[in-house]
This record gives sequence, structure tokens and C-alpha cells, in this order.
Amino acid sequence: MPEGHTLHRLARLHQQRFAGAPVRVSSPQGKFAAGALMVDGRVLVKAEAWGKHLLHHYDSGQTVHVHLGLYGAFTDSELPMGPPVGQVRMRMVGPDFGTDLRGPTACEVLGPDEVAGIEARLGPDPLRRRADPELAYRRIAASRRSVAALLMDQRVLAGVGNVYRAELLFRHRVSPTRPGVAVTPEQWLEMWTDLVALMRVGLRRGKIVTVAREHDHGEPSYAPNRPRTYVYRRAGAPCRICGTTILHSVLEGRNLFWCPVCQPD
Repeated sequence: MPEGHTLHRLARLHQQRFAGAPVRVSSPQGKFAAGALMVDGRVLVKAEAWGKHLLHHYDSGQTVHVHLGLYGAFTDSELPMGPPVGQVRMRMVGPDFGTDLRGPTACEVLGPDEVAGIEARLGPDPLRRRADPELAYRRIAASRRSVAALLMDQRVLAGVGNVYRAELLFRHRVSPTRPGVAVTPEQWLEMWTDLVALMRVGLRRGKIVTVAREHDHGEPSYAPNRPRTYVYRRAGAPCRICGTTILHSVLEGRNLFWCPVCQPD
């Protein structure tokens, strides 16, 4: 599933290519036909992201809310666009560019109150201005769930996925099993500051970069064209710091990776 920096990159791109002008919106697949009619021809005022949610605000006061989920993706092209290929949920056509959305978990038109409801359910997003780390910490410090589970809870922290979760805990030598109540305010502030910096790099480069330059050698990344990681998808491999075998388990349905020496219980 795309992590928060990917949605912020999309929001920036759509702001540049579509905002300030009328946008033709359609649903070649048909599943979003009624919603598309509600915003078709309206001016896109602003595109923004909150965590893993993409929001297109139109001058009618309505908002198209998109959650990509596991399979959603936008495909962009210059005009003129060719015929739709595959199951295109939403097609947007602006003055110079067009984009097709396929496979999202959610693609819907919402009113202001519904948008506010989504935002109220989400924790602070490290990539949004004025995000409040204290709000996330209050929720972490009040819970006996593991810090690994809490970091992935979008009600606690918006936009963090499995890669950032695994790498952040390693970088701060925090065991994924540590309960939230055992995380000190000082530890959380250091983790939050680091997370903001890491996600800004991801926003700028379009890749999750977490390994320090002095450790960026040895075993290659888990996939082509991906930067190396400390622990993510490295189960059975030696830790880049201490050489201990990286462990793996499943926590609340998601894969978990850590070094038992660098991240002791």
C-alpha cells in the first residue's frame, strides 16, 4: 500500500496540473459515474493529502476523496488522451494533462462535513504543516498496545506504512513489542523529528530512504530500484549494524521486521 509521501506527491502533481481550471471528470468504468457528474466541469481549487487519503476540492464545495488501498494507481498522460484501457474508475482531463485512476479502495464525492469527519478520525500527518506530535503521543502513551501496532494505526499517526514503521523503530533502537505506555516523551519527540525528516526525503525523491550513508553497502535492496533498508523485508539476513539475523513475525495482519540485538525488549 502506498505510504503517505506518495499521496502528498500525487497531491502536488495534481495541484500543478489541474488546479485553477475546469476539469472534465468521467468514469469510463461506470462505478463512479454519478460522482463524476457532480464535479464534471467544475474548477479544481485545491489538491491535498492527509495521510493515505487524497482530497480534490472543487469550487462547488464538493470534494473527491480517493484512497488507493493496495491496488489503486493513477496513470498520467499529456493530451490528447487515448481511449480508456482497463477498468478506469475516474478520468480527469485538464487544460494540458489527463490522468486515469484504476483500482482504488475509495473514490467518492463528499461534502464539507464528511471531509471533516475523515480528518477528525485521522492522527497527525508528519508531512502536513502544523501537525501536532503531542496529539499522537497522548494516544501512544495511553495504550498498552505495542508501539509497532500504534505506528500503523492511522487514528494515531496518519501516513505511516510498514516500511517507515520498521525502519523508524530500528533507527531509534526501539523494540516493536514495547508497549505505548513505555515510550517516553523524549523518545517520541526524537522519533517524530526523524520521521518528519525521512518522509520529507521520500516526498522530494519519491523513494523511501532510511539507511545512513555509512551503512549503505553490502547486501542489495529487497527489490530493484529501491534503496537499501535496515530491516524491512530482510528476514534471515544479517543486520547492517551488528550482524545478527533479522527476525520476522506477523503483527495484526502485517509483516514485522526487527533486529533482536539492536532493538532489545
